[in-house]
Amino acid sequence: MRTRSDSMLAVAMVILWSSGFIGAELGTRYAPAHTLLQWRYVVAIALLAPFVLWRRMRTSRAGVLRHVGLGLAMQCVYLGFVFSGIAGGVSSGIAALIAALQPLVVAAVAGPLLGEYTGVRQRIGLAIGIVGVAVVVVGDVGGGNAPWWMYLLPVAGMLSLSAGTVAERRMKPTEPLALSLLIQCATGAVFFSIWGIGAGDPLPPMTGGFWLAVMWTVFLSTFGGLGLYLIVVRRTGATKASVLLYLTPPTTLLWAWLMFGNDLTIGGFVGLAVCAAGVSMVLLRSSNQAPNGTDRAIQIVERDKVVR
Repeated sequence: MRTRSDSMLAVAMVILWSSGFIGAELGTRYAPAHTLLQWRYVVAIALLAPFVLWRRMRTSRAGVLRHVGLGLAMQCVYLGFVFSGIAGGVSSGIAALIAALQPLVVAAVAGPLLGEYTGVRQRIGLAIGIVGVAVVVVGDVGGGNAPWWMYLLPVAGMLSLSAGTVAERRMKPTEPLALSLLIQCATGAVFFSIWGIGAGDPLPPMTGGFWLAVMWTVFLSTFGGLGLYLIVVRRTGATKASVLLYLTPPTTLLWAWLMFGNDLTIGGFVGLAVCAAGVSMVLLRSSNQAPNGTDRAIQIVERDKVVR
């Protein structure tokens, strides 16, 4: 039963995580990225705070500081850089592909820091996934509208999300999800409000398109995508949660094609198929294969987590 529920959570997470890139492309048509993010978090706080107060959720000062740090990494730096890259001309689909590099970074440090070791097949799958990402990104850089250095912003954001993911798993916070999200959203609201004041545009544009994008990112991306991401990290580990991000590019590219008319190229399909093959190698395990070596060590570690 837990395996089935984990699979359902993973599918929902991929779909809703992808919505954030679409929301970024929607919102940055009407306002700078920091303005969209500022009001995304203000609205999220207004919706979360009454529920948290009603349920009388509490945490210690150390708990608050933990989630402030996680919010800086997983909300402020990650989303600030990714949204700014999209505003600068990087397409939402390619931003998602760059973010999909995260599993390699997390897998590289999850073993020594978290005890989540990957076997030979999993490492091959991670490598295959990055090849798929590279196939699509190289094609887009050659014909895209953004300068080459603009692609460095999503890369920096991806590294920040990787650090936050590993920290989340290592610290193992026990606060309820709603309280965790509230603290992180409050951190994002303060961060991007200061950014907006410094840039001279803290007030939102009074257009329907902007507020549609705000509501899109609040409900689908923050409550849906980020909330489910934190749940999957806590339930299955940093590596498995991160490798699911390989599947967000095809979802995002399909959404961008349906909503914005973005091109779907043959190279894109090839790259996406390679990404899917890599994810399968990392996540799927043959039912009749006897575990041995490193693969057996992975099962022992995961079994111990369930027992704990």
